Amino acid sequence: MVSPLYPLQTGTLYRTTLCGTSYSVTAESLSGLHTIYGARQDLNWAHVFILPGWIDAWCRHFTKPAEIRLLAIREDEDIIGIAPLRMSGAHALFLGDADVCDYLDFVIEPGKEGIFFEILVQYLMSTEVNSLRMESLRPDSTLMQNFAGICKTPGVTGSCRIDDVSLPLDLPSSWEEYLDGLEPKQCREVRRKLRRIKEAGSLDYRVASKSDDLAEALDLFLELHRRSRPQKYAFMTAQMESFFRSLTCNMSEMGLVRFGLLNLDEVPVAAVMFFEYGDTTYLYNSGYDPGYSALSVGLISKILCIRESILGGKKAFDFLKGDEIYKYRLGAMEIPIFSCHIGLRGI
Repeated sequence: MVSPLYPLQTGTLYRTTLCGTSYSVTAESLSGLHTIYGARQDLNWAHVFILPGWIDAWCRHFTKPAEIRLLAIREDEDIIGIAPLRMSGAHALFLGDADVCDYLDFVIEPGKEGIFFEILVQYLMSTEVNSLRMESLRPDSTLMQNFAGICKTPGVTGSCRIDDVSLPLDLPSSWEEYLDGLEPKQCREVRRKLRRIKEAGSLDYRVASKSDDLAEALDLFLELHRRSRPQKYAFMTAQMESFFRSLTCNMSEMGLVRFGLLNLDEVPVAAVMFFEYGDTTYLYNSGYDPGYSALSVGLISKILCIRESILGGKKAFDFLKGDEIYKYRLGAMEIPIFSCHIGLRGI
């Protein structure tokens, strides 16, 4: 874990009693969030973008300490959920943003969602917060699943819209089964591209996952990412590179970050950055050498990442946000990604 750059104020912010049970809202530190994660695996840490290492890296580079509201909801003394929030004027937002966090959500003990949101809304309505502006929400997120119930609270209004789509892919148990499950034309194309690049030279795809390999792999990934096309070069600013480095360091300590490196005749031609969490591979970003684009090296690196995920027993491969055509051709099915506005006191 990267050492904290700043302390955050902690302590009890709010208390109430419902049906004889005591509830409280406490402010937590970023280091405290790591401790909670280690002790409370029964909370629903649904995906990598809400894990402590990710939140820590994002806060380090994209927000100010005074904006952070890392809230824990407690039932008696037991934490039943985490609200990773930041303040923007009178509005509460997630700790994260759509540019680098494909999915966002609250972290809640299964079965405690209703009381978690009831206490959270009570607390926020006791402050000067007028609304929650939540983005990057999957349809199965805890917020979307409980949105209608939240909006039944007196004085609370809500609206949602679709902002984007994401493309997850269910993985079969074997590589051949995956290929056979593609549309016939796409199956032939994948086989043809793999055959063609193998005929072009000595092909090597390896996954860097150990801490000793990650620094070099990250440097190579950043170089290929910037070379891929002008949009990626513009995206990878000095600030963004610093975020990627902090993210790699944090998620390496959690054992989750990977780089898939593709070489042709010992020359690095493509790289993918991904995370393995639970039974899912999250394909986060990629880069390639445009000088080898005729061999579809960028696409090949993703295809081989899928193959390695299947061989590793993963059940899902998530291409994440964006409706690029190659994702559909490789068998993914889109889901909508929502943003929601929850007004407090009718605002």
